[in-house]
Amino acid sequence: MKMHHSTELFHLPPSCEKALLERFLKAEAMALWAVRSSQLQDVPSNVLMFLQQHEADEREHLAQFELLLGYQSHDRERLPSVPRQWPALAVQLFGYEALGLEFAVLLADMRPDLSSILEDERVHVGFFEREIRKILSGDAAAAEQARISARAWQRKLPHTLNRYLNDEMLEPFRRALTDRILSAIERRLIDIGLIPAA
Repeated sequence: MKMHHSTELFHLPPSCEKALLERFLKAEAMALWAVRSSQLQDVPSNVLMFLQQHEADEREHLAQFELLLGYQSHDRERLPSVPRQWPALAVQLFGYEALGLEFAVLLADMRPDLSSILEDERVHVGFFEREIRKILSGDAAAAEQARISARAWQRKLPHTLNRYLNDEMLEPFRRALTDRILSAIERRLIDIGLIPAA
């Protein structure tokens, strides 16, 4: 990945800390629900074991952000729907973890005391990256399903990112952050073989 496309070279001012923490609170809650829902799908046994640990990590992260912000995230009565087929589900989990990793880089730069979250995100991304490589090197139909899912997910990403960055304090940095995060994630998708290089 080209370093100038990464958020690792982008430093937000301290005035953005609360907005970034609020984004993480929402994102961790969404990730927790998605991981719980994913455990109900037909996934490989090693993936199920990882998702169980992943859920524990997300619960811990969520509790940290709730403590820092002084309020709890909204619970939901029903789990979100996720793809039933493993190739498509793997892509979705990988994509959102990659997005979370980019925000974790920003957070760790601003709050070094929260750098353990960045390390957890790197573990999560690495796991799903390895699983996708298995899919792409295996059954041709499953590999094609993964690639189709990646293109569909990538098309939705700008809108998702726009919602994540929708805050008055982040507005001056929205365009630069959007460009860098989209470029970083596109590079990941290319490097793993999910989409062709432009």
